[in-house]
Amino acid sequence: MAITKEEIRGTKIINEIKSSNIKGAVYDTQDKTLLIEFNNGSIYQYSDVPHQEYTKFRIAKSQGTFFSNEISKKYKYRKL
Repeated sequence: MAITKEEIRGTKIINEIKSSNIKGAVYDTQDKTLLIEFNNGSIYQYSDVPHQEYTKFRIAKSQGTFFSNEISKKYKYRKL
């Protein structure tokens, strides 16, 4: 479980993730939204995620575990 690719486009940080549950993530540093794409194809947008929380997600030993414990239930979200 790890980030396999990272790209920065303007205010967005785009990550490909090798995880049993998460395929990728896009964090917008300007509006503090975090898009999570799951391996099953669903995409969720999480609002008002602080940059430091996203940084912790990026460097976590397991992005899936960090996401489940620290992001998924703490931030407002909507399915896209």
